[in-house]
Amino acid sequence: MALKQKGTDAAADPKKRRRVGFSGIDAGVEANECMKVFLARNPDEAGSEDCTSIQPFDLNHFFGEDGKIYGYKNLKINVWISAISFHGYADISFEETSDGGKGITDLKPVLQSIFGENLVEKEEFLQIFSKECEYIRDVVTNGNAIKHEGTNESDPTVEIVRVELQGAAAFLYSRLVPLVLLLVEGSTPIDIGEHGWEMLLVVKKTTQESVPKFQLLGFAAVHNFYHYPESTRLRISQILVLPPHQGEGHGLRLLEAINSIALSENIYDVTIEDPSDYLQYVRSSIDCLRLLTFDPIKPALSAMVSSLKETNLSKRTCSLRMVPPADLTETVRQKLKINRKQFLRCWEILVCLSLDSEDRKSMDNFRACIYDRTKGEILGGATGTNGKRLVQMPSSVNEEESFAVFWTQDCEDADDQTVEQQPEDLKTQEEQLNELVDNQMEEIVGVAKNVASRGKDKLAELLAR
Repeated sequence: MALKQKGTDAAADPKKRRRVGFSGIDAGVEANECMKVFLARNPDEAGSEDCTSIQPFDLNHFFGEDGKIYGYKNLKINVWISAISFHGYADISFEETSDGGKGITDLKPVLQSIFGENLVEKEEFLQIFSKECEYIRDVVTNGNAIKHEGTNESDPTVEIVRVELQGAAAFLYSRLVPLVLLLVEGSTPIDIGEHGWEMLLVVKKTTQESVPKFQLLGFAAVHNFYHYPESTRLRISQILVLPPHQGEGHGLRLLEAINSIALSENIYDVTIEDPSDYLQYVRSSIDCLRLLTFDPIKPALSAMVSSLKETNLSKRTCSLRMVPPADLTETVRQKLKINRKQFLRCWEILVCLSLDSEDRKSMDNFRACIYDRTKGEILGGATGTNGKRLVQMPSSVNEEESFAVFWTQDCEDADDQTVEQQPEDLKTQEEQLNELVDNQMEEIVGVAKNVASRGKDKLAELLAR
């Protein structure tokens, strides 16, 4: 880690007289404004800003509660991460330091909290490109290539390798942790000492003499854990595609490979730990495409669509539960390894996909079902709220969309447990519910459009039934 201080020291000239004045409190600088991260593929790119720039979701949260750095004038922090070994090198420059009332931020421990032992000096960083040029090859040598029937297998030089998270693979994961912390919001490192962890690596093979034989494009960390009485569940903990290779379908490859493993090894089901909105979008698109060709779903889906077309829910005198039969939910879990929560999400998308978007009656009925489901999840059902209340709460994040749910338990003195809701409270509650429903409708329609564009033949076969 290199630190450079620019400018001259005024105290070096005794003839110069210092002027006494009063300066304001140091306002600090946000880390997002003065820190950049780059991915270097070779030694020539180390120290240069003309290489792949990484866009962390938020650097401020690494620097205290306010996300600011204090005590530096014209601070600039550049960090380069090797795309070969994933070591890091930091170059820090500034004109001067001074305590403006908030102290001087110690940068070294903050950078070490992100990059750990991966952060090295520039000389060592440059040498590592040649010393560890075949680092990825050494890791994948002990793994097994995953063969699967995917929708994105046009490049024969790209393959997915499955490795147990121990030995060389465990060291590789520890080097990838900084990228996970920088690029995945709310992420924390997994406990590699816990039994059952594996990694799936997306690697690209090359025959060029001047470059490493294997290049890492992305990875997924998955955990096998016990499910009573004698089966195993597969939980996807982290998925990351390196920035230069995002948008090339590698996340899709990873999800399809995981589904293939679950089927071949008769895993109980597959879950994802706290997925991002985009990961959930990709996952739902994949599972909906799989369900389009799953014959057992078609009769129940057809019956559900017919009910939405024929029933009139606009008067709200009746309700229609838009849920699949329980035995179908279990069949989908057994045959496709899609867990119940994910199948219910996909079921709504498939119903939407099967409706005519121009048919106002059926689409209004569909939204009414989403409304009832959302209200039931938050307040405890469309009829009777079991003491639950939805109330607006002040928030500095988004004042208009902030609310909380609370409820009271039944007791002998019911009056002590009663919360009176004023008409304006009920109006606010209704507005917030409708906003939630609108957001969910937007997500459902978005996935449905993606599925329709990628599975036209499958969809045509479904609608013909």
